Amino acid sequence: MRKGEVKRKTNETDVHLSLELDGKGASDIDTGCGFLDHMLTLFASHGSFDLKIRCRGDRHVDDHHSVEDIGICLGQAFYKALGDKQGIARYAERILPMDEALILTAVDISGRGYLAYDLQIPTEKIGSFDSQLIEEFWLAFARESGITLHIRRLAGANSHHIAEGAFKSAARSLAMAVDYDEKRKGQIPSTKGVL
Repeated sequence: MRKGEVKRKTNETDVHLSLELDGKGASDIDTGCGFLDHMLTLFASHGSFDLKIRCRGDRHVDDHHSVEDIGICLGQAFYKALGDKQGIARYAERILPMDEALILTAVDISGRGYLAYDLQIPTEKIGSFDSQLIEEFWLAFARESGITLHIRRLAGANSHHIAEGAFKSAARSLAMAVDYDEKRKGQIPSTKGVL
């Protein structure tokens, strides 16, 4: 089983995260931020990743540090769990509908962390959650995981649906990209011989 565990303690947050790529979608998530808990529960379920997260952060300031640090830890856990990346599909994409929203995600497990983000969420808040933190989460994840990640809204008017579609679509793209490709068994999926 491909697993990654990360502990990160700063003056702003205390995060403990464990990830199993070859899981069943089980999750046990308590970030202190209800909306993020909801998104990460969906992420685990749609990616068939087993995910456990505990975060205590300076939420009296706002959710920014917690959201960013959880993105950092999830990215680091993906990086650890992928190991040498032998035999993985590497590339994947998913266009996912969520009611009126339509979200495209595409990933390349390249070793070069990069985020291309174009969700255009129409409201500043989703409930009490600052919607611009969604980009901060995915930026931290992409950098730390070494994954190139594109997230784009093709359609959508409801902020919650757009955000939810993005987490579900990203999870399904990542699940396909980390899956084993029988034709590439034992091989690094790069002409460079390393990712």
